[in-house]
Amino acid sequence: MKISGNIVDVVNKNIYKGTITISNGKITGIREEETDATQYILPGLIDAHIHIESSMLIPSEFARLAVVHGTVATVSDPHEIANVLGLPGVRFMIQNGKKVPFKFFFGASSCVPATPFETAGATLGIQEIEELLGSGDIFYLSEMMNFPGVLQDDPEVMKKLQLAVKYGKPVDGHAPGLTGEAVVKYASAGISTDHECFTLEEAIGKINAGMKILIREGSAAKNFDALCDLYKTHPSMIMLCSDDKHPDDLVEGHIDQLVRRAIRKGYDLMDILRSCTVNPVEHYHLPAGLLRLGDDADLIIVDDLQHFKVMQTYIRGELVAENGKTLIDSVREIPVNNFATGPIGIDELKVEYAGDRIRVLVALDGQLITQEIFVKPTVLNSMVISNTEEDVLKIVVKNRYHSASPAVGFVKGFGLKSGAIASCVAHDSHNIIAVGCDDQSIAAAINLIIDAKGGISMVSPGVSLLLPLPVAGIMTNEDGYLAARLYHSLDQEAKKSGSRLNAPYMTLSFMALLVIPELKMSDMGLFDGKKFNLTEIFTK
Repeated sequence: MKISGNIVDVVNKNIYKGTITISNGKITGIREEETDATQYILPGLIDAHIHIESSMLIPSEFARLAVVHGTVATVSDPHEIANVLGLPGVRFMIQNGKKVPFKFFFGASSCVPATPFETAGATLGIQEIEELLGSGDIFYLSEMMNFPGVLQDDPEVMKKLQLAVKYGKPVDGHAPGLTGEAVVKYASAGISTDHECFTLEEAIGKINAGMKILIREGSAAKNFDALCDLYKTHPSMIMLCSDDKHPDDLVEGHIDQLVRRAIRKGYDLMDILRSCTVNPVEHYHLPAGLLRLGDDADLIIVDDLQHFKVMQTYIRGELVAENGKTLIDSVREIPVNNFATGPIGIDELKVEYAGDRIRVLVALDGQLITQEIFVKPTVLNSMVISNTEEDVLKIVVKNRYHSASPAVGFVKGFGLKSGAIASCVAHDSHNIIAVGCDDQSIAAAINLIIDAKGGISMVSPGVSLLLPLPVAGIMTNEDGYLAARLYHSLDQEAKKSGSRLNAPYMTLSFMALLVIPELKMSDMGLFDGKKFNLTEIFTK
């Protein structure tokens, strides 16, 4: 097979007319020559950090949607399914991913469970981490979220870092807000990247400490605009990533969207393209093609270098997407799961008045971090209830691994005026999390998920919607485009009920992410991310 056009050589930063010859999935010839073809040929795009599970699609289905946008590979942390199912969950992701023409580069999840202050379904200890790192299917030690453990030389944390060195695999970081001497020590432990920066100053501090910055633009956390000026100052030290991408957003675009935005901002074209091709390939030692002789033919065809419309995607020489249509067939999988809790009752959601002020976590649109405020509670019949006028609503986390009383707190920022939303996608342990205006709606939304053994739901007057997620309680095994449409319906219903958030369900899922400050909820109760311990709702 031969493909002619303008060849974009990102390795040598050169563009020239020519023809590429492909045989048995490899580039066997590159010839510079005149051609009438005006299209541009360049390496396929790579997402440098994503949790495939966040798309609510199994890997094979994620691939079907992603290739349409020129993505040929992902650096993927299977942290979410690992928290639910442990090693069998990680193996499920690897095996399913191999069933389609796409390059999933999985990591060994370093923090399962992420903290002792929540109930997870599994543990990955030293033995499991070594087994994974010793595998040819694992390319790195994924995000070291326990940065306090690194700073305090925790023996188990240090052993995991040493195992990465033993097997010659890089270590991803996760250290939101870490600066100064602390970030220098964190980086010196061998941690080479960070995707949690939300200010340029923080990013430059980490770069100065020797870390590479993964500029994140996902469905909830959006840091591209804050960090993209790194293209001016440190282009060799940056990569592009999604971290978390919901299915309806994946239908619209992927890393190609960030490339177009960077082009419009006027950054150097080769720096932009290298950040999602050369940089991740070299950093993670990935067997992904870069349009060199002998490389796998992992390439895309775009119309021009301004609009950057992806017309074709090839992986190992196979055409996998063309003109906005995927050419990858769906793979049917038997669901694997770990879900064992009974229905919730309305009485379990009551909060008895016990003080003049309550501690409230504040959700911030487009951010994983939260804030903590103190407000006067709204009381009815000696019980604290949601106050829709002040946007102080109940937030509930229900253990999904065994029957236990739910944890109940209060949250501001969701803006719901009626009903409730709930999800079993709740980082990191994936218990059931819900926010709502009244106990009846909250219980109904949670019980929809319990009945389905996983999913996301919406309950409001006249509305009862559910997207079932039977695979580990966090992914569907159905067609990704159908899942995206149902998810979009849920998203729109939440907004009709008053939510002002750009991605209410994605934001909801991060309200249980204890490793991101300031205040979060786990199935054990309200969690203070600054002091790193459980705390009380009522305060003096």
